[in-house]
Amino acid sequence: MTTILSKAQFLRSASSEKDFPNNIAAEIAFCGRSNAGKSSAINALCNQNSLARTSKTPGRTQLINFFKLDGDTCLVDLPGYGYAKAPVKVQQQWQKLMEAYLMHRKPLCGLVLLMDIRHPLTEIDWTMIRWTDHNHLPLYILLTKADKVNRNHTVKTMTQVSSKLEQEGFDCGIQTFSATKKVGLSQAQNKIRSWFNFAMTDENEKKRPG
Repeated sequence: MTTILSKAQFLRSASSEKDFPNNIAAEIAFCGRSNAGKSSAINALCNQNSLARTSKTPGRTQLINFFKLDGDTCLVDLPGYGYAKAPVKVQQQWQKLMEAYLMHRKPLCGLVLLMDIRHPLTEIDWTMIRWTDHNHLPLYILLTKADKVNRNHTVKTMTQVSSKLEQEGFDCGIQTFSATKKVGLSQAQNKIRSWFNFAMTDENEKKRPG
C-alpha cells in the first residue's frame, strides 16, 4: 500500500455532489479542524510534497479534493471545519458540501479524523465521532503535530483522549502523528491499507456470482 499511496494523483475537486467522481469502489476520507494538518498528513502518507495543497492560512481547502490511487480507490481531503474567520455563508456552503459527501457517498469505507494533539476533542470533533459511530463507519484518529510537544505531553494526551473515548463507549483506533518528523507514518499507512483491503475484498464478494 505504501507503493500505491506514493502513486496517488490528484483526480478532481468537487464543489457539489454532482462533481463527485463515478466508478470508485472505495474511498478513505480525511477530516478535521482547519488547522489540524490534513493536507500535510496526506502528503506525508503518500510520500509527496505537494499532492494536497497546504497553507499557513487555515480554511484554505474549501472544496472536496479526490486523489486517485491504483485501481478504483481514492483518498479524499474534506474541507476543514471550525474556522471562525471564514464568512458565515462560506461556512454554510462547506457544511452543506460535507453533509452531502458524508451522508450519501457510498464508496466511503473509513474516516480519518485529525486533531491537533495540543487541542484534541473539541465539540465539533465529538460531533464527527458520534456521526461515524451512528453510521457504523470505521474511524481512526490521528493526534497530529506530535513534534510540537514533549514525550510527557504526548503520553498524557494519548491517555486522556483514549480514556474519554472509552468512557463514551466509542471503539476506534488512535495514534500520534507528525507529518514533519514522520512520527507514526507507517502505522497510519498500515491502517489505510487494511481498510482498503477489507473494502475491496467485500466489493469482490458482492460481485461474485451465486
